[in-house]
Amino acid sequence: MTRSVFITGGATGIGRATALLFARQGYFVGAYDIDEARLDILNGDIKAVGGRGVVGHLDVTDADEVSQRLGEFHAAAGGRLDVLINNAGLLNAGRFEDIPLDVHRREIEVNVKGVVNGLHRAFPFLKSTPGAVVVNLASASAIYGQAELANYSATKFFVRAITEALNLEWGRHGIRVIDMWPLYVNTAMTRGVKTGTTDSLGIRLTAEDIAENILAAVDPALPRKALRQVHFPVGVQAKALAAGARFSPAWLTRLVNKRLAHQ
Repeated sequence: MTRSVFITGGATGIGRATALLFARQGYFVGAYDIDEARLDILNGDIKAVGGRGVVGHLDVTDADEVSQRLGEFHAAAGGRLDVLINNAGLLNAGRFEDIPLDVHRREIEVNVKGVVNGLHRAFPFLKSTPGAVVVNLASASAIYGQAELANYSATKFFVRAITEALNLEWGRHGIRVIDMWPLYVNTAMTRGVKTGTTDSLGIRLTAEDIAENILAAVDPALPRKALRQVHFPVGVQAKALAAGARFSPAWLTRLVNKRLAHQ
């Protein structure tokens, strides 16, 4: 039995690294993106590592196209959807009022609507695949609202909430729903981004770091499996911030975030 993984935003960055890692692990990989030129490169690279899969155009804000691509992939993968990775996303940094309203709205369209489309349209395929897992790409900015990332942070709070809710709802169908909480990752998304928190914390994670953590979360070690872990902070800094927010009083969490953001 060959397991299958469907990845949105698969052409570059975290999506690309994840597609290659899962291909090396023997998964049948589906990588989808609006950047078809880079998808063609990825397709060749998947074959070069001995993997199998398909690539294709996907605008995650288009529910009809999401349905079409999932159906095509499900058929190509032999009627399985073992892992859905909602990775496609946008990040815009700066003072909230300085970012044009249409840019805010586009960020919401991709980061929120895109995730909802993926979850809703994938459900029948996940339900029919025993042991299916959904991995949503959230962010450490879902721990506490981040200055200079206000809208992005808000979209990741949405991802956090829908992950928690569907982890409860879909458990009866045998579907695990989890999310990843990385800090800044050194990809094209963060190129040129400069905020108070990038100054304080740096940009230390790589796309490969996130991919490796996703793979580990899909097949967790016994302690995580026993605890039914839902949120997976990535890296020492994100783990420290998540633990601090969990055990510290609200006023202290706010103060720490204010200091880190140089506000």
